[in-house]
Amino acid sequence: MTDDRLPQSPVRPAPGTALAFRWRKWDGGVHWVHECVYLGRDQWGEWFGQPAGWRSTRPGRDFATDHASVTLLPLSGDYAYTHNAPPHPTSVYIDIAWDVRWDEGSDPTGIDMDLDVVSRVDRGIYIDDRDEWDEHRVGYGYPAEIVEHLDALATELERQVTAGLTPFDPTTASAWLARLAEYGLGPDDAPGAGTATPA
Repeated sequence: MTDDRLPQSPVRPAPGTALAFRWRKWDGGVHWVHECVYLGRDQWGEWFGQPAGWRSTRPGRDFATDHASVTLLPLSGDYAYTHNAPPHPTSVYIDIAWDVRWDEGSDPTGIDMDLDVVSRVDRGIYIDDRDEWDEHRVGYGYPAEIVEHLDALATELERQVTAGLTPFDPTTASAWLARLAEYGLGPDDAPGAGTATPA
């Protein structure tokens, strides 16, 4: 799945290494922290997996996931795409974001920018949290050029998900979910356990 034509990348931990994906808000406030494991890289960017039973936390909320998922951190750094394993009712969840990055020697991070592109079995494909977006772009003072870019990006990603384009097609995500499953990870293997070993 690795594409040798990719530009030179920073040094990364071995696939199977447990870490945390750390989100913040525009003002620097703590947002979601997802326990996850690094899976590898392809032409779309870096992929991470969250096994069932690993935790997602934010101020006021803390839960263990019921389903496995994989998340793509794309080269553009302006969204993060999560695909949940069936039978989760939300197959696609794209966080529109800013400054999504993974600096060498640290956990991946990003600024959550409110808008989400969602595909649910009961509601179809839609852009979520426009009310929060409208509130925060004034309250946080999002720069106008970023607002324009991310508004257009959300619309474009909604189109791509609706069309089933790669990497938002089920086949791409299924390959990475299979890679995650090879590690046989459970709740006891969450971050702090070091590098996972394939089962």
